[in-house]
Amino acid sequence: MTELDALLFGEIDPPQRLLMGPGPVNAHPRVLRAMSADLLGQFDPEMTEFMNQVMALYRPVFGTQNQWTMLIDGTARAAIEASLVSLVEPGDTVLVVNFGRFGLLLTEILTRLGAKIETISAPWGQVVPLEAIADAIERVGPKVVATVHGDTSTTMAQPLEGLGSLCQAAGATVYVDATATLGGMEIAADRWGVDVVTGGLQKCLGGPSGSAPITISDRAAERIFARRHVEQGIRRADIVDGAGPRIASNYFDLAMIIDYWSDKRLNHHTEATSMLYAARECARVALGEGLDARFARHRKAGAAMTAGLRAMGLRVFGDDAHRMTNVTGVYIPEGIDGEAVRTTMREHFEIEIGTAFGPLQGKIWRLGAMGYNAMKHKVLLTLGALEACLKAQGFMLPLGEAVPAALATWEAE
Repeated sequence: MTELDALLFGEIDPPQRLLMGPGPVNAHPRVLRAMSADLLGQFDPEMTEFMNQVMALYRPVFGTQNQWTMLIDGTARAAIEASLVSLVEPGDTVLVVNFGRFGLLLTEILTRLGAKIETISAPWGQVVPLEAIADAIERVGPKVVATVHGDTSTTMAQPLEGLGSLCQAAGATVYVDATATLGGMEIAADRWGVDVVTGGLQKCLGGPSGSAPITISDRAAERIFARRHVEQGIRRADIVDGAGPRIASNYFDLAMIIDYWSDKRLNHHTEATSMLYAARECARVALGEGLDARFARHRKAGAAMTAGLRAMGLRVFGDDAHRMTNVTGVYIPEGIDGEAVRTTMREHFEIEIGTAFGPLQGKIWRLGAMGYNAMKHKVLLTLGALEACLKAQGFMLPLGEAVPAALATWEAE
């Protein structure tokens, strides 16, 4: 082997691993095929038509009629940061509904933006009651209320029915991070009355990480356009700056990004063409299946996973009433090396399950069944592999019970 051969490393040939953690998950083959299509120039009429199609496809996925429904180039966190940096001015009071790691992430980003942060929290494994949110809104008078819908760190889903009306009555804008639930649980942006909702492809939508769908209400767009300041090199007479303070990020400036996706086609950035193809196909797959059928499939998968884990004698983490349908947390049995089990599952079965963060690190595993992986046989394979790995670690469990319990639950749902 020459020095050049060593430097080139060889062609990528990853293992055919079944990703049954909290995300990312295996991408749908149709999405991978779409990503291999030829690139186009960013202002080709075919390309801008694909952009328009993406906007139309994601409106029903978000449960909205919002005109400004589009993509942010970057992982799901890019859309989170774009939303907050474009909505929140330094000194604004923001109420964060926090029940896990990703509520804390909202606080982290807002701290960097110079917001005045108020928090209403629930212990990990629970959610925040709407009444407590209402009391906090009345107490602090926030400009923005920010929450996560489904927090994979705790496997809990925050109920959002009624939140929008509370915030509108108080004159507050609502931001929702739906990264982990978009395409797997109902997102009803219009019915909920929430203003900005963001997602990601790599979980329930069954795509790769790297493109983040977003929808923005007219009310939120008006607030964002009040801060519009087009960069000097692309200024145009038909785009007028707002009177408010400049949005602190250029890349994540939603005013300029909206103008790029609008008929103005402002040359803000070069769209990530292959990721747009992926996002387009993710939505086509979801809508082709039917959203209600897709949500039911995720419910079946989550219920089956939970039933199988309990049939092994394991204790499931968190509040059953508010568990996400696509991710299940389970306590690692006492005396069992959780990382050794994960390693054995990966090395012997090519199945990945998730570890945990913060106060739950080393205490629970997180098992996901979402998108292309929310399938009966993949849930059963995962449970069978986990049973074998636990037995190999010396854990005494009722052998052969998990798969039948999961199967029965799947059929009953």
